[in-house]
Amino acid sequence: MPTISVDKYKLFEALGQKFTTEEFEDLCFEFGIELDEDTENQDRPVVDGVQEAPQLKIEIPANRYDMLCFEGIALNLNIFRGRVPALNFTIVQPKDDQEHVINVSPETLKIRPYVAGAVLRNIKFTPDRYASFISLQDKLHQNLARNRTLVAIGTHDLDTVKGPFSYEALPPQDIKFAPLNQSKEMTAEELMTFYETDKHLGRYLHIIRDSPVYPVIYDANRVVCSMPPIINGDHSKITLDTTNVFIEMTATDMTKLQIVTDMMVTMFSMYCAEPFTVEPVKIVSEHNNLTRVTPSLQPRVFNVEIDYLNSCTGLNKSPQELCELLSKMSYISQPSANDTNLLQVAVPPTRADVLHPCDVMEDLAICYGYNNLPRSAPSRSATIAAPLMINKLSDIVRTEAAMTGWTEVMPLILCSHDENFAWLNRKDDGTTAIRLANPKTAEYQVCRTTLLPGLLKTIRENKGHAVPLKIFEAADVVFKDESLERKGRNERHFAAAWYGKTSGFEVVHGLLDRVLLMLRTAFITHEEGLEGKSPDFKVAENPTKPEGYWIEELNEDTFFPGHAAAVYLRLGGKEQRIGEFGILHPSVLEKFDLKYPVSTLEINLEHFL
Repeated sequence: MPTISVDKYKLFEALGQKFTTEEFEDLCFEFGIELDEDTENQDRPVVDGVQEAPQLKIEIPANRYDMLCFEGIALNLNIFRGRVPALNFTIVQPKDDQEHVINVSPETLKIRPYVAGAVLRNIKFTPDRYASFISLQDKLHQNLARNRTLVAIGTHDLDTVKGPFSYEALPPQDIKFAPLNQSKEMTAEELMTFYETDKHLGRYLHIIRDSPVYPVIYDANRVVCSMPPIINGDHSKITLDTTNVFIEMTATDMTKLQIVTDMMVTMFSMYCAEPFTVEPVKIVSEHNNLTRVTPSLQPRVFNVEIDYLNSCTGLNKSPQELCELLSKMSYISQPSANDTNLLQVAVPPTRADVLHPCDVMEDLAICYGYNNLPRSAPSRSATIAAPLMINKLSDIVRTEAAMTGWTEVMPLILCSHDENFAWLNRKDDGTTAIRLANPKTAEYQVCRTTLLPGLLKTIRENKGHAVPLKIFEAADVVFKDESLERKGRNERHFAAAWYGKTSGFEVVHGLLDRVLLMLRTAFITHEEGLEGKSPDFKVAENPTKPEGYWIEELNEDTFFPGHAAAVYLRLGGKEQRIGEFGILHPSVLEKFDLKYPVSTLEINLEHFL
């Protein structure tokens, strides 16, 4: 969840009350956010000879885009505390309709097909407001807009440009302008080279770099406003003296575009000369029949059953009482004229997280206070709870391993690509592991296909403990599976690792025998396992042969040559390899920075269902 830092005393001033840290923490808890840190008594940085003011670091739910800035937090908490009523945002028509128009070229379909705009008139910026305005754009770019791939925001001083505007897509050599904070004009090709090593903008260049055309927004005089999603033009940059702000947004996703537009204008329209008013922009896009006016700022209306709200929360409130409670979460609601059991709930444009009546019910519980809800046992139950069979099986195996002296660990299901393949001397065939599209760090690049990396990293971080270390895990690994709609599947594995001054091979072998004995799986002699089996079999139907498991020598680069075995299982007439165990190769130990031998075991538990 994102963490937002706000000036402590300016927030308290906006809320009209000075809180102790404990009091504000309680307020955050009641509202559904969390105070992560108060820097009042910490060493704070000194900038230009002035120490930074105390900061409150507040953790915000990932879907509350309306609270990604100081203004949103203050506004929502004031409405929750009843200091201000639920807001009604107003669209006001500009004096000159022709100025607030963006004409869209058909070529934009090749790169970023959607655009929206809005104007904030007579806004008053201070250094803090300006910083918050820029910060909100960055937060939306990182969060909802997926690093500008879905939506890119451009803000401009309206007094420096002239409408109507045009949104076009042109070859990069045909676009020339001075980018933000630069005096020299560059073509788009030169700009890509210029910002290639820039820490901030360099990470966005790939979004359009390989496209034959780049998106660009011009004003009526062919002045470049921006080249989304990379950078704005220097000509129209906003400053503390800007009073009229033109906001344009381009996107590849219409839904995300609407949410971002609503967030930008609703949060900062409070600073307009006429608070909470926004001037719309007409988007003329005849080639795809998407001519429209943005933003609409129209509330979405839900019909919510009163019985549903009361029964889920355990309350017995009248329609009017429910309306009063819901107003604390920015809803404007009233009893339905057609049905006495319905409330018409108007969801404001700031609440993009509300998608279903259950979201309204959850907010009702927050308004009333979870600690104040009546406590009662359900009079009846619609279901009979029972564990999934794979979870029940996993618990049995966990218990048995723990009783034999092994310690359970729970590493993360994500790991780096090298840890999952190269460090184990295994090759990625491209059809096995699921890669993350946008990993935050190199440590979380793929969903693991084996439990070994987590066990070995756990040993690495606990090398200070006395040896031997005996650890195990029973958890999911993930594989690509094109036959499924979701293109992937989970598979429950059991794995164990022995780390000590001796090899421990016989110890993991003993654990395997114990676990399979407990699962009532008999050991088959070498001759019984091999009789009638072709050397390269994978799955064979042998219904007349005895059921059980056997092992045979395994030569894989993960393990020390001659010191590994594959585990085979014959069950229900099917013969399959279900796992392997052995002493890890020295090169594997070197990659994981381990100085003693390690023996590992890993089997697939799914076969025992």
